[in-house]
Amino acid sequence: MSSSLSSVATEVTHQVAPAKSRVPAYMRIASELRARIEATNLAVGAPIPPERELCVELGVSRMTLRRALGVLEREGRVHRDATRGTFISEPRVRLRLGSFSHEVARAGRQPGAELFWAEERRANDEVAVGLGVNPGHPVYALRRLRRSSGEPLAVETTYYRADLVPRLLEGDLSGSLWDEVRTRYRLKLARTSAELEVVVLDAENSRHLGTRQAAGGLQLTRRTFTESGECVEYAVDVYRADRVSLIIERAVDAE
Repeated sequence: MSSSLSSVATEVTHQVAPAKSRVPAYMRIASELRARIEATNLAVGAPIPPERELCVELGVSRMTLRRALGVLEREGRVHRDATRGTFISEPRVRLRLGSFSHEVARAGRQPGAELFWAEERRANDEVAVGLGVNPGHPVYALRRLRRSSGEPLAVETTYYRADLVPRLLEGDLSGSLWDEVRTRYRLKLARTSAELEVVVLDAENSRHLGTRQAAGGLQLTRRTFTESGECVEYAVDVYRADRVSLIIERAVDAE
């Protein structure tokens, strides 16, 4: 498989050569390796040639090559093992803004949830602002690890207004909480808003998500509103940036 990646070197190098003067070396090498991977259609888990071999073939330093591989790793195209080398990654899971369980199922995978903790508490300032209530308002708080066909993808920290969904924590917390809200409380969820940030995963989230510490992450801060305009849910979700693509759609207005 590695030889297949090398076999298209001449053709791809010729294609990208005109850009050398305008693009940093590591970005040019990343573009070349990306083109080779796509051209050879390597299977998930297939190794690419060793770093030493690629450095000689491409005429670059190991530092430049590693920066290029870092670009591909952040794109989710490859993953690196410190002792075994670099391998082709499975394509990212594409999720739209909405129910994690429903979106993972839509992608043809099996959703799962591991509950870390769940409790009733009083809203602090951040949660109060998120839910649109006064500090000290009773809320349900829970943290879960969300999986896709067994693979950890996100850590969700979620808060619900206890007065809108009484005894929520006594129900099923292993699946879609939106389904729980809809079926148990007959609430109509009309709108959700979100703010997306690129973050560096801390030690705890790295451990839960199975990544190296300080890997890239996506933080999605969400608010979900009922048909009557009340915010029932405030959540901060942290995703693996190398395994998830978040799709956020909106209608085009006249602005």
